Amino acid sequence: MDKKKIEELIKLVEESDVSELTVSGLFGSVKIVKDAPSAVAPVAAVHGPAAVLEPAVPDAGAADEAPDSSDRDSGLVPIESPMVGTFYTSPSPDSPPFVRQGDHVNKGQVVCIIEAMKLLNEIESEIGGTIVRVAVENAQAVEFGQALFMVEPD
Repeated sequence: MDKKKIEELIKLVEESDVSELTVSGLFGSVKIVKDAPSAVAPVAAVHGPAAVLEPAVPDAGAADEAPDSSDRDSGLVPIESPMVGTFYTSPSPDSPPFVRQGDHVNKGQVVCIIEAMKLLNEIESEIGGTIVRVAVENAQAVEFGQALFMVEPD
């Protein structure tokens, strides 16, 4: 199934009262799940030949933690994930991490890799400063806009 048809199916689900739609075919299947009316963006995960698309919706627990994290992160700038994928701290399992907590980063410096659809994407810092916190575990799935690092700007 091509991207355009998947986008049409997502739009159909978003605009209807349907909460879940699964389409199967020769090359796999697509499952679209609408968890809440304010779904932000579809999340894709490939399992063999099948693609699963689900809207990315913040979990209820994240809202409860917001006051604590905002106090702790006051004045800090996040380096956010520009895509959905798997977060890696280093270019290979045998290599040291690109950055660690306490390291200084420059604007344009590679800070991690995000694997998306079997492509490795180097993520660069958009700000210079000190890494105060690494917000994601190595090999963890990340979503678009998720904070990967918290940086104290120079």
